[in-house]
Amino acid sequence: MYKAFRRKMIIMTLIISFVPLALLGYTLYYSFAKAYHQKIDQQINSRLRVCAQTLDIFLEERLVILSAIANMSTLEYYQDISHLQSLFQIINQKTGGGIIDLGVINSSGEHLAYIGPYNLKGLNYSKEPWFDQVMVKGTYISDVYMGYRKIPHFIIAVRSNKNGIDWILRATIDLDIFTNIVSTAQMGKTGDAFIINREGIYQSPSRFQKNKILTESGIETSMFGANITVIKRGEGPDKNLVYNGLWIKSGQWLLVVSQNPDENVLSFSDMITEQITLFLLALLGIVATTVITTSISVNTLQERDKEVAELNAHLIQTDKLAALGKMAAGVAHEINNPLGIISTKAGWMRDLLEEDEFKDSPNFKEFEECLDKIEEHVQRAGKITHNMLGFARSMEPAMEKVDINAILTKTTEFLSHHAQSNNIRIKTDYDQYLPEITSDKSQLQQVFLNILNNAIDAIEKEGDVIITTRRDHGSRKDHDKIVVDIVDTGSGIPEHIKNRIFDPFFTTKEKGKGTGLGLSISYRIIEKLGGTISVKSEKDKGSTFTISLPVNISNGEN
Repeated sequence: MYKAFRRKMIIMTLIISFVPLALLGYTLYYSFAKAYHQKIDQQINSRLRVCAQTLDIFLEERLVILSAIANMSTLEYYQDISHLQSLFQIINQKTGGGIIDLGVINSSGEHLAYIGPYNLKGLNYSKEPWFDQVMVKGTYISDVYMGYRKIPHFIIAVRSNKNGIDWILRATIDLDIFTNIVSTAQMGKTGDAFIINREGIYQSPSRFQKNKILTESGIETSMFGANITVIKRGEGPDKNLVYNGLWIKSGQWLLVVSQNPDENVLSFSDMITEQITLFLLALLGIVATTVITTSISVNTLQERDKEVAELNAHLIQTDKLAALGKMAAGVAHEINNPLGIISTKAGWMRDLLEEDEFKDSPNFKEFEECLDKIEEHVQRAGKITHNMLGFARSMEPAMEKVDINAILTKTTEFLSHHAQSNNIRIKTDYDQYLPEITSDKSQLQQVFLNILNNAIDAIEKEGDVIITTRRDHGSRKDHDKIVVDIVDTGSGIPEHIKNRIFDPFFTTKEKGKGTGLGLSISYRIIEKLGGTISVKSEKDKGSTFTISLPVNISNGEN
């Protein structure tokens, strides 16, 4: 088979080698141009993505620092100009500059304290659009605007609520430094990089239109999607330009990189001499190399076929082992249930032997030996099923000693800033005598994080999330459980959808804000760990999620 294939390959290669030079030349030129364009596109997209990440980090870093500092002390402390001056210096040192001024504004919009080059103290900002935004959202990064300074700028503002008093810490960003970061995405002589908002207004100057900031760009932003989008102009003086765009600042600004793709592409006339030389050399060598290259290709194909056959055999074996693992796990679980019943009954029978009427029986010793044998063989069968489950270990959780209170404390610490920024209080009432249990720590933390996040989202603004833990002693020893209640004062769950909240991909959140998988995944994790999860809720009165985990799987704790 391979000999016949080798002959056909040699014949076909020799025929193809004599295709007219014009067609071959066009093909090579087209391939080169396409590859070059792809390379330019990759470079532009890479610069665009790096620049977008840098800008987002630039904004986020300053927002985080301002939020942290605003929540460190009170309005009275920061009204002291010396404290504000020290704070201004620290921020610029930590961030490497980029902040022009810093101001403290009360909830009525009055500028109480100011550090910077403008005379802004005493002005009232209550009528400014950004003021309402930061009072409602807690943090806000504005678009570029003129304001009292009468020059283009934008601000980052955070709201603090120390001692029950709302106030705002506002910083003005140095637009020149921000623009310098944007310019790093430019390429070549015709390359440009700038930022526009959703209305298509320039937020940073264009390389070729320095004075166009805060003017219409003429770019339709609705054409740009969530990922990098490439738009080609089809008319006007810029019809050859290609616009690559990526949204930053949580989708409020569009970073645009424009480029003329033909800037550095060699023309066909510049390449024709080099191509003719290449063709002649190729024609001289093609006949001599056809046999060699064909032989190498066929030999390689033969080796690949052999490897594929071996791989298929390995995959079949792997499938068999996976099926056997699932079967072993199923059989082990099925055996464990009757073993558990036998073990329980044997324990009950041993308790009966302790009663006087059985102790006096002439067969007492024989009864006791029989129970010893039963328990011995139950343990032996248990070890066998344990080994069978070990075969399917990859499907099981990673079990370890777990302190439920410690996991909840760590999870609430992680969410505390998000909750505080929305005036949501997280209250805890932990049973300090909870035993450690054996469970999967990371999966439990994922469950608590999902439910607490949902509770905060349900409240939105102003409310309480209450977490309690307790030990529930059931009617039987093996019914002992640890119970976690997570209560929120949110809007509640309507009755007609309550039975669907654990379904995959079902969500009541707005499009783009929820996947509908959090509760579904949580339900399956708790079920896998041997527990239960349930919910009680009333419309406009909040919800209570209850998670129960068994105690009898802990390290001997009762």
